[in-house]
Amino acid sequence: MRWDEFAALLSGIGPETALGRVVAIRSETDPDILKHYTQEQRRIRDSWMARNKATISKEEMTDALENIKQALIQMAGGGG
Repeated sequence: MRWDEFAALLSGIGPETALGRVVAIRSETDPDILKHYTQEQRRIRDSWMARNKATISKEEMTDALENIKQALIQMAGGGG
């Protein structure tokens, strides 16, 4: 499967799906939201952050988060 086809399919996944929730947990940076995470949400986020800390630069992470943001905007019907 080509990347553009995969990205198109992925952009159709709603935020209320299991994958959408995991992506939201992994990418959250708001301290007020993070302090209210459940033990399971913390486990998911901490595991993701530990796994990627050594392998992804801050610039790569910023780019990835921007891509996720744009995908969510498209899923919500925005972005033209």
